[in-house]
Amino acid sequence: MRNLSKPLKIVVIVLRSLMGLIFIASSVVVLFGLVEPPEDMPERVKTFQAGMEATGYMLYLIKIVELLCGILLVSGLYVALSAVIIFPITLNIFLYHVFVLPDGLPVAIFLLAVNLILAYVHRESYRPLFQRS
Repeated sequence: MRNLSKPLKIVVIVLRSLMGLIFIASSVVVLFGLVEPPEDMPERVKTFQAGMEATGYMLYLIKIVELLCGILLVSGLYVALSAVIIFPITLNIFLYHVFVLPDGLPVAIFLLAVNLILAYVHRESYRPLFQRS
């Protein structure tokens, strides 16, 4: 991120903060049961939700990871690490909205795009991962 101009740095900060806030909000809503799921959910959504709940832990694990990464993204700490950790979740959110519930696709596209932008901006941080030891 050091090589970016000041306006681009501001754009990246705003984008990562928005992404972080989305993850914080969505995880808090689920973890604290602040909103009940609607009754008229499509059958595919109900099946997916039932599978997540049947594990007994997966939904909570994902939401805790979202919360922690969201906090790190908003605070600007360990952004490169957060982008890597949250990527599988972001990709799954995108694919969920492509195949199961297209209503949320714009937000899913935004999250995936920002995640990819963050990975690109912090690409130098990942270089050691791809070097032979």
